[in-house]
Amino acid sequence: MSAEDPSYHQQNQVAVNPPPQAQGVAGQDGAPVLQEESTTQKIFGTIKSVAMRALIFYLIMQFFKGKQESPGTSDGAVAVSKPMRGPATNLFQDGMAFDMYVFVSEQQEFGEFHIPETLVWKKEGLIYGNWEQGPNEDSIFEFATQIPVSERVQNNGSLYIHTFIVREGMSPDPSAGKGMFSKKWTTYKTQRLNKFMKMKYKKTANLLTGATEQSEEDQVKAAAGLTEIISHWHPNLTLNVVFDHTPWIPGQVPPPLDEFVEFTPSLQEYKPVLWLNDYWNLNKDYTPINSTTSTLNLTLTIQPLSMFKWQMYSAQQLRNRFNVLGNLMGEQEEDQDQDSVKEAFLETNIYLLVLTFVISIVHSVFEFLAFKNDIQFWNKKKSVEGLSVRSVFFNVFQNLIVVLYVFDSDTNTVIRISCFVGLAIEIWKVTKVQDVSFDFENKILGIFPRIKLDDKKDYKDSGTKEFDRMAFRYLGMAFFPLALCYCIYSVIYNEHKSWYSFVLGSCYGFLLTFGFIMMTPQLFINYKLKSVAHLPWRMMTYKALNTFIDDIFAFVIKMPTMYRLGCFRDDIVFFIFLYQRYIYKEDKSRVNEFGYSADMLDEGNNPKQDAITGEIEAEESPLALTAENTTETKQDNSAETKTEIKQDSSDSGAWKNSQKQKSKKSKKTD
Repeated sequence: MSAEDPSYHQQNQVAVNPPPQAQGVAGQDGAPVLQEESTTQKIFGTIKSVAMRALIFYLIMQFFKGKQESPGTSDGAVAVSKPMRGPATNLFQDGMAFDMYVFVSEQQEFGEFHIPETLVWKKEGLIYGNWEQGPNEDSIFEFATQIPVSERVQNNGSLYIHTFIVREGMSPDPSAGKGMFSKKWTTYKTQRLNKFMKMKYKKTANLLTGATEQSEEDQVKAAAGLTEIISHWHPNLTLNVVFDHTPWIPGQVPPPLDEFVEFTPSLQEYKPVLWLNDYWNLNKDYTPINSTTSTLNLTLTIQPLSMFKWQMYSAQQLRNRFNVLGNLMGEQEEDQDQDSVKEAFLETNIYLLVLTFVISIVHSVFEFLAFKNDIQFWNKKKSVEGLSVRSVFFNVFQNLIVVLYVFDSDTNTVIRISCFVGLAIEIWKVTKVQDVSFDFENKILGIFPRIKLDDKKDYKDSGTKEFDRMAFRYLGMAFFPLALCYCIYSVIYNEHKSWYSFVLGSCYGFLLTFGFIMMTPQLFINYKLKSVAHLPWRMMTYKALNTFIDDIFAFVIKMPTMYRLGCFRDDIVFFIFLYQRYIYKEDKSRVNEFGYSADMLDEGNNPKQDAITGEIEAEESPLALTAENTTETKQDNSAETKTEIKQDSSDSGAWKNSQKQKSKKSKKTD
């Protein structure tokens, strides 16, 4: 709107302030900005938490709606009639004009109506229920100003906004008199404008040159291990007036709406709801307030709000109350996750967001099923023929690096626990692929028994051990040069706290970047054995589906290009597994752990099965048999049995010879 609009009343002392260039100085010498990690795991967890909060809010609404008391007698013998409160109506009817006053003060309890400088914006002539006001006919009004900063605010003081809605022509000042002030027709809301954030300083530097991008002040604070609470400022705030005529009943408004619905003393009407909305203020847009900050930019927006949207916003206020793991998760991590979801809502099409929400739920289901089937597969696995045992040990090393890294990075407790669980599962898998025993004779330091790990018999006899060793030898030719190059790049161009942090960070970053190549040894073993029957296909299928879902999120959520490309590496490996499954058909001549093959069962060469069939036929024979017939039957059966045994033994010997010839041919081919 133009400056000549009489509805704008900006005080002279507020307008005459230093130029906004001073605002850019704020935050330049503040604490280091934390790096944001846009990972699909955090996105999935945040979307699920938002869905859970919405579900909790819905259940609370239904619970309180169902507890409405019906007129009647009490549980005693004497009936006591109580007058039922009828539903209240909105004090402001559609078409009623009202004014809005906005004050900014350092006092939480406002009473500075006599100080003209505190009045920031006075907007007159607003119409309740009208969605087509303003220059753009959308009932949205904006106003920008600058707030002078006192020394108290520069030193972690607070600034509060005090907003009043009054009937047209009336005043929010109680000293204006009865003709101008009415408590019934005044709606008031206040909120702190600045936000306090915890800043933890860490001393980082280039390990070779000693250079750092941190200021000297930050280096001193980092050396002392200080953690400061610093006031931050966001330049935007939206003032929402809820257009609603819900017949609320006093005492039966569900939380958290009951905190904002204010009834008149007669309980027959309620005041319009005023919502100070900072939900879309992202943490990355906050700037620290320090001694160099002389003015603060502030842009206020008046906008009507529907009842449905207000319920969604108020549901988000329940997150701190129902977030049982809030202290474990950490406020900073929670805010960063919320920012990722908000950016997705702001930058993504609404239909694509709905699809993303549904897919995230499916992703969680597949993730659980993959974990369950992985545990079941290894729990029931007796033979390790065809499986890469060295990959299991490398997974233990990889999870150990992750655990050490999260401890060095001061990550929240929940992530630490999940990493510990993952490490414990990988250590448990070692007991499934190796024969674990304790040597009590040769103890460590004379106290702790040594742990002995021996290869399983089928791992050595089947040739899997040799193929596994060959696969890791070829893998090392590509693995170690890449790791060396990555470490050289990291030590030259990145800053680290210490050499220990450098080693952990380099190992962790390398495993994230090139971790997919650890699946290639299993591909090599499959190629040598010409079989994929030993793989946990159900678990791999669920993980592959999750990988495809990650591909979708890679284009929905804003993230680095390298991470998007990384999502497709796992797809390539899985497609190679599928190709191996296609070309390596089922081998019916392969003998299982009981000594039988599918061909033997199909041809009826199973001696045990023939014996069982003979017993069944004997049980079904007539009981009234003469001794002569019984003797003849026994003689015939014995002769037939001898003939069958000879035939079975000859067939078994021939089959074994053929298997030996096939194994020799396969070895020559390999």
